[in-house]
Amino acid sequence: MDNNNKSEESLNQVEGRNSVIELLKSGKDINKLFIQKGEKHGSIIEIINLAKKNKVVFTEVEKVKLDKMSTTHNHQGVIAIVPPYEYCEVQDILDLAKERGEKPFIIILDGIEDEHNLGSIIRTAECSGVHGIIIPKRRSALVNATTNKTSAGAVQYMKIARVNNLTETIKELKENDIWIYGTDMEGKTFYNEEKYDSGVAIIIGSEGFGMSRLVKENCDFLVKIPMKGKINSLNASVSAGIVMYEVYNQRRRN
Repeated sequence: MDNNNKSEESLNQVEGRNSVIELLKSGKDINKLFIQKGEKHGSIIEIINLAKKNKVVFTEVEKVKLDKMSTTHNHQGVIAIVPPYEYCEVQDILDLAKERGEKPFIIILDGIEDEHNLGSIIRTAECSGVHGIIIPKRRSALVNATTNKTSAGAVQYMKIARVNNLTETIKELKENDIWIYGTDMEGKTFYNEEKYDSGVAIIIGSEGFGMSRLVKENCDFLVKIPMKGKINSLNASVSAGIVMYEVYNQRRRN
């Protein structure tokens, strides 16, 4: 298998026990499920039971086959082949917030190209009540096997929209009474000094370059995270998590 084909297939497979368990629980389609031959114990038993319950046919194969298939290099004895990930529309995210009777809570990722960072952000977003994530079609990591595994299966429950133009999308969100908060070291206020009681979209820029110029110019507010040490920046997924939980905590208290 050449690298290009392997990369394409990685978009359509889910690896690792936790990720496959969440996939099975979500009820989404699974084309094929491969489980490593050998002693069955722990979470592998749960995977087999869920597969039987959902009438998902699984095949037991040698570890060497899974090793060749794996793109994460940490398949933990199980790989599921799935249909291509279905990205949603921005309106689907707004509709979900409306269905829940909540003010929209959205994360916008501007230039997050590392799949592990994307997966970590998805995981925290799902835990903190985010309604959806918006990523650009260019200059962004995609949902694939690595993203799925890093998210511990949270991808199965998170709405993710891919858009052509982040600036136009931001304008669309503003028309829906959503305030746009960009995270930036040049921000005038700290992230926990703002009130997030209206519709909110938090923008996380890339670690190397931050937000793009047009995206930054279209923010309603720029907020920063206080830094005390000698290192003046945080990993993108850590920054995102800090701000997401500030929004979550404020809304929970209200």
